[in-house]
Amino acid sequence: MAEAPILIVDDDESIRQTVSEILEVEGYRVCAAANGEEALERVAETRPALVLLDMRMPVLDGWGFARVLRERGIRLPILVMTAAQNARGWAEEIGADGYVAKPFDLDDLLSQIERLRIAN
Repeated sequence: MAEAPILIVDDDESIRQTVSEILEVEGYRVCAAANGEEALERVAETRPALVLLDMRMPVLDGWGFARVLRERGIRLPILVMTAAQNARGWAEEIGADGYVAKPFDLDDLLSQIERLRIAN
């Protein structure tokens, strides 16, 4: 069985594409969604190993996505990716497992992903 993908949830197409390409080069399987609603569909289709989650998105934002996961009893490791000054606070609000502030350092992103994959 193939390893579960990393789900990238961000309304910015260039960020989704760039992060997807980087992770694929690093050997990860990826899937992507433009908002929380699409992300919930991806979670139902293929249970991801990890969610990289933007917080401010149309349709369903990061807070709403995390709330629906909890309501459905789904526990997934979440790494918040946000340009907000209080990235840590937002990650704590939703019970995320970590955060990276945009623009993020590539090595920091990859080390956070690896840390969460090993821990879960």
